[in-house]
Amino acid sequence: MEKTRIWLFALALACAPAAALGQSYPSKPIRIVVGFPPGGGNDIIARMVGAKMQEAWGQPVVIDNKPGANSIIAAEFVAKSAADGYTLLVNATGGMSVNPVLYAKLPYDSLKDFVPISMVGSFPLVLVVNPAVPAASVSELIAYAKANPGKLNYSAGSTAFQVATEMFKQMTGTDIKHIPYKGSAASITAVMAGDVQLTIVDSPPLMPQLKSGRVRALAVTTAKRASAMPDVPAIAETLSGYEMALWIGVFSPAGTPRDVAVKLTAEVVRIVGLPDIREKLAGMGVEPLGNSSEEAAEWIRREIARYGPVVRAANIKAE
Repeated sequence: MEKTRIWLFALALACAPAAALGQSYPSKPIRIVVGFPPGGGNDIIARMVGAKMQEAWGQPVVIDNKPGANSIIAAEFVAKSAADGYTLLVNATGGMSVNPVLYAKLPYDSLKDFVPISMVGSFPLVLVVNPAVPAASVSELIAYAKANPGKLNYSAGSTAFQVATEMFKQMTGTDIKHIPYKGSAASITAVMAGDVQLTIVDSPPLMPQLKSGRVRALAVTTAKRASAMPDVPAIAETLSGYEMALWIGVFSPAGTPRDVAVKLTAEVVRIVGLPDIREKLAGMGVEPLGNSSEEAAEWIRREIARYGPVVRAANIKAE
């Protein structure tokens, strides 16, 4: 009996540190690493989440921008950081779902090296054309492209946008030439100038040009219409199965204690549900998510499986 008591006491001591960690977390400053410069969507959302965490938990939350290499620098840094919940990563579709199928060698594994805490929000890309293109709908664009093979060009300001357009081409059997540009603004300008006929691009830098009529929106890339653009149909309404939603989420290194990860997920979900945060996200054209760790992991797994064949078939290379 005495030996049993001693064994139970030892077991309780062994389990105590993990339990105590979850209960006391956070007890020191938290760092959120962002793979992009200040001012972009990832950075803005990281600061929104960090400010609310700091407010709720009373611990400083520091945003650490580590831009470069399609967010690889930041992701690798966090993947190799201590798995204690004090170093987090804010990353997006490109870094977690596109990079794994784009690079032959990547210094991190999106699914094995991270615990997905939660996705904060998602947003559509928008298929737009120069007003001179005789197509007012997706079906008309497909018909026009098929009647003029190789005569249409599209601009792409990032690899994710290129993947979205190549997926459209492969599903429609159209021949549209890729012209690379640096960033969304440059690719939109190319459409307005008539240097290219179309692009698929993120919505925030596009809105002023849509309102001025200098480009025409045909569709969004999400499975359903976006609440920020309810009058613009989804490509999937014409092309069943087409979907590409960009998202931004929070991650911690693999091995983060489960109770700490659960606490982080609950906090991010709480933050996403706050009225002022939802209002700010809507202003950015972002649909609030706040999903579970398991849902986020499955989302990434599905995207990697879907984008891999597109990248290989189009022979897309990292730029």
